[in-house]
Formats: sequence, C-alpha cells, structure tokens
Amino acid sequence: MDATLAIVILVVVVALVFDYTNGFHDAANAIATSVSTRALTPKIALALAALMNFIGAFLGQKVAQTVSDVISPPQDNHGLIIVAAGLAGAIAWNLITWYFGLPSSSSHALIGGLAGSAIAAGVTVNWDTVLNKVVIPMFLSPLFAFSAGFVVMVALLWLFKRANPHRANRGFRLAQTFSAAAMALGHGLQDAQKTMGVIFLALLTGGYVAQGDPLPIWVIVAAAAAISAGTWAGGWRIMRTLGRRIIHLDPPQGFAAESVAASVLYTTAFVYEAPISTTHTITSAVMGVGATKRLSAVRWGVARSILTAWVLTFPAAAGMAALSYFLLHGITRL
Repeated sequence: MDATLAIVILVVVVALVFDYTNGFHDAANAIATSVSTRALTPKIALALAALMNFIGAFLGQKVAQTVSDVISPPQDNHGLIIVAAGLAGAIAWNLITWYFGLPSSSSHALIGGLAGSAIAAGVTVNWDTVLNKVVIPMFLSPLFAFSAGFVVMVALLWLFKRANPHRANRGFRLAQTFSAAAMALGHGLQDAQKTMGVIFLALLTGGYVAQGDPLPIWVIVAAAAAISAGTWAGGWRIMRTLGRRIIHLDPPQGFAAESVAASVLYTTAFVYEAPISTTHTITSAVMGVGATKRLSAVRWGVARSILTAWVLTFPAAAGMAALSYFLLHGITRL
C-alpha cells in the first residue's frame, strides 16, 4: 500500500468518525420535541430517527458538492493532511459542545474546521462559497425558522381554538410521529451529505476521482450508515436542552416546530444547495412556537448560551483545526 492510499483511508475513517459524532450530537434535533411531549418513547424515537437518517442520505448530492468546494487543497499528500486536520478540529468541537450539552452546529464546525486548516496551511479557501452557501444561510435560516414557527403555531391555535384539548393533544401526538420522521429525514439529507462531500474531497485530493465525477455508491452507503449508528447511540444531554430547558413543549408546539424545521431543511438542500445547521433550525423553531405562549415562556438565558455556542463554533473549530494541522504536518512532514 502506498502512502497516498494509506492517508486517504485514514481520512475516510476520520470522516466517518465525524459522521458518527454528528449523529449522536444531532440525534436530539429530530426527536427531542417528540420525546419531551411523550409522543414517542426514547427508544422508538431513536430507532425512527436512525432509519430516516439513513434513508435521507440517499435523497440528494447537492450539499455534498458544496462542501467539497469549500477549500482547494493541493492534490497530494499535503492536501490530505489539510483535510484530515479540518475533520479533527470539527470532531473536537463536537465533543466539547456535546459534553456541555450545547446544541451547536456540526455543519459549521466542519466548514470552520476545513477553513481553519486551509488558512494554517496557506492554501485557498473559496470564500464566495463560504459566504453565499454557509454564512448567509447561517443567519437567515434561524430567523426564518423562528418567524415561521411563530406563524404556524398561531395558525394552529386559531384553527383548533374550539377543539377538545385532550382530543387535540392526542391527535398531535400521533401527527408528531410523521413530523419527527420528516425532521430526521431532513437531517439525513443535510448532514450525511456533508461527510460525503469531505470524503469526495479526500478522494479528489488523492487523485482517486476527478472533478465532476458522481459520488461513489460506497461513499453514500458508508456516510448513511455512520450517521445512523451515531443517531442510535443518542444524544441525551442535548435532548434535555432542546426538549425541556428552552421551553416545556406540548404536542401542538412540538408538531409545529418539527414541521417548520423539516421544511427549511428540504428547501435549503434542494433549492439553495446550502449546508445549513439542523441544530440552528430546530432550536429557532422551538423558540418561535414557544414565543406564541408569551415571550417570558422561552428561557432566554438558555437560548443565550446556545447562541454563544453558535457564534463560537466557526472560529473555535477553525482554531482547533489549525492546531491539528500544525501537529499533523509536524509529525508526518507532509
């Protein structure tokens, strides 16, 4: 086995590890609302999320293409070290925010990691792609999710104002099975593709595929399996933050938040080809539906902590990736 193939295999393994951490870090995104409203038991919710994550990974490749265009590393072993360092920075930040129970963005950790390692190595970061496909959607998608969550919840309250509360809650618990499945499908569609994009970038850097080639089927299957396995492992710390600490949700609120978040994920993936944050989207939707009760019902102190993690994610992952690059470059001399 030559050195290039060995490094490509190593980068693919690290990418799948990131995919796995993404799964357990973001599992709460799809199911926290359903579990907190008791629409689904935790085990059933995790199984549903894992299955829908796997299916969602096969529904598109546009986001993967965007991720593979974020940086332009040299097509040699040094380029592979840059990609590996970017992944290491993203994984480190994922683990830190998971430990503290903060639902930060795996997507932005990955993009920040790739950019940080590229800057440290002195290679090109495609800032137009980062700005148009990452930074602008990063700000717009939570604002839209919050606003849409508020509007949809107001509409549901008006439509069901004369309904029997017990019967309505029972119906919305059933509906949450479908909205949670839609949310998990959107998570697989968005987040599994990000790992596919990094693996494709590694294969491109190593000379095993050419620009414009389709994603190899084994890349799609491996990414889908890794994120599913991570989702099944669960993310209970973050689930508690989303499901209870921001606001106590009832079934109609849970259904509204999940439906809005799923719609945003599909639109950005298929229409804008933008790798947005599932975490930002569902958290903003939860706050939006909660604000219809009264603004004080949302625990803004917790929301402020989450916002801080969001703001820190890009530079923190970039910094960790830069350190990883200097370490790997120093050890391997590549």
